[in-house]
Amino acid sequence: MPVLYHHPLDAGSRYVRLVLAEYGEEVEMREVPPLARSEEILALNPAGTVPVFCDDNAAVVSPSPVIGEYLAETRGVRFGEDSLIAATATERAETRRLVSWFGDKMHAEVTRPLVEELLLKRIAPNVRGGSPDSVAIRAGRSNIRYHLQYIGYLVERRDWLCGNQMSLADLAAAAEISCLDYAGEVPWEGNEAARTWYARVKSRLSFRPILADLVKGAPPARHYADLDF
Repeated sequence: MPVLYHHPLDAGSRYVRLVLAEYGEEVEMREVPPLARSEEILALNPAGTVPVFCDDNAAVVSPSPVIGEYLAETRGVRFGEDSLIAATATERAETRRLVSWFGDKMHAEVTRPLVEELLLKRIAPNVRGGSPDSVAIRAGRSNIRYHLQYIGYLVERRDWLCGNQMSLADLAAAAEISCLDYAGEVPWEGNEAARTWYARVKSRLSFRPILADLVKGAPPARHYADLDF
């Protein structure tokens, strides 16, 4: 059985879990402590980060955007036109652009500072101690509004973020949002289009394991698993 090394509050890990679930792929889940140096992970991925996907064919794949495309190529083929990556080169380019936008830009500007400062430092104080960085928190809370507005802009013009069907881009964005929503840090008021889009993704069967996540020492916001917010 394939193995996924992950952490529940890592957005990239959540993205891969969503892709796996959309393709109906069963894997062994191995949780890795956050912000910690792991010799096992370093042996698999020289960057020392999760997620890492170890396939049955001995392929070891990382980071998350590469895993997503690998799964689309190896598992998505049986889904035909309903796969998570578009059929045309132009549409695939747009999908990749948005996966990078949310997985890189939004993660750096919003998810990482808020989740790390508000949650991960709480559950891994010996790894990266000290009190939360108030400057980073303020910046993340400011930047999230811009990203929610961008999601709203996209879905007001398309059925999904990339076009007429759900794609890897929707799952990449939803993975980032879900970590922030776990922390109760998503200002949904005034962002109705983004809220409606997230509710659509959140209600999919693939999202149920994500909504069931409970991290010891860092409980989710009260509304986190509520499909009606």
